[in-house]
Amino acid sequence: QVQLVESGGGLVQAGGSLRLSCAASGSIFRINDMRWFRQAPGKQRELVAFGTTGGSANYIDSVKGRFTISRDNAKNTGYLQMNSLKPEDTAVYYCNADIIIPGSYERSYWGQGTQVTVSS
Repeated sequence: QVQLVESGGGLVQAGGSLRLSCAASGSIFRINDMRWFRQAPGKQRELVAFGTTGGSANYIDSVKGRFTISRDNAKNTGYLQMNSLKPEDTAVYYCNADIIIPGSYERSYWGQGTQVTVSS
């Protein structure tokens, strides 16, 4: 029953900003680690950002200083703030989260993906 619904993608000019959202719905006991991936045409899916429940975060070198991962636990929603966007950031972005449902164990869930296109 758990679903991750992504939103916030779109077309933006180079240097602009977008905030992606990843909203979890269903019977959720706890959301643990959360990740954002992206996949460009002809490329393998790559990990962009990783955030722990404790608030620590790690980013791929190409987005450090520009992207920020965060979450609102009360809303069961994760975010990826993307600033100073470059054409190289163009990709489909996917959220992924480790979620525990009541009476069960931790599983990984994926969002449906949202397209980010950065024009020059």
